[in-house]
Amino acid sequence: MKTKTTIANRHATARDFALRQIALTGPFLEGHLGQFKRPGCATPGWHLTFKQKGKTRTVYVPMSLVPEVKQWTRNFKRLKQRIREVTRHSLALVRGHVAAQRAAKRARALMRP
Repeated sequence: MKTKTTIANRHATARDFALRQIALTGPFLEGHLGQFKRPGCATPGWHLTFKQKGKTRTVYVPMSLVPEVKQWTRNFKRLKQRIREVTRHSLALVRGHVAAQRAAKRARALMRP
């Protein structure tokens, strides 16, 4: 019984790698974590700003959660980069498929007597 082997090109390999990286991404949170000056306090406060239904929302972040929320926002940025990579490589696969079909069609036309 023959097994069909497919040769993975560089775009398929890179896309698969990016998809595996997405799967390894931990918790994420969309938004920007920023400091603000609190009146009467020496240490700054922290708030998370994000969009919800087209409006900018702000949520206070307790000091004990700041390191975790920083990591979550970093994870979101990495996730967006990986999604863009997957999109880029998927588009390259689509474009390559069309080009390969056209080349095969030309080759068949040349082989006809």
